[in-house]
Amino acid sequence: MGGGVQQRSGGGTGRRRRGKSAAMNEINITPFVDVMLVLLIIFMVAAPMLTVGVPVELPRSAASALPTEQEEPLTITLTADGRTLIQTTDVPVNELILRLTAIAAERTTNKVFLRADGAIPYQRVAEVMGALNAGGFNSIGLVTDTDGPAMNGTGN
Repeated sequence: MGGGVQQRSGGGTGRRRRGKSAAMNEINITPFVDVMLVLLIIFMVAAPMLTVGVPVELPRSAASALPTEQEEPLTITLTADGRTLIQTTDVPVNELILRLTAIAAERTTNKVFLRADGAIPYQRVAEVMGALNAGGFNSIGLVTDTDGPAMNGTGN
């Protein structure tokens, strides 16, 4: 009757078997992928909310978008109810050129985007474009909505 001692076959210098306390040498990327997907969804939802938010019914156009710049673009908005806004600040019409001149002195670019509701008469848009030019902004981009049928040349 042996004393309960067992010997390993194949020599006595074998390796130990890994137990539950052995360190894992593989990276589990599943939590990393989960976090990345959650961040992607958050940014996809939040990105459209970061634009200047004055609701305007933009006219439709077949023109493509302008390339983006380093400096945040200045946006002038003309609403259907007759208000004029610089970014999100209401500006009286008689103070428009004065404020634009002050803003132009602080900016490095003379580019401005004009957002006008489609129901506004062209005369009003032309007046604001003249004020922009007098205020020092001679690179005016007209913002339109591209989610619609392109113009068909029939005037409709």
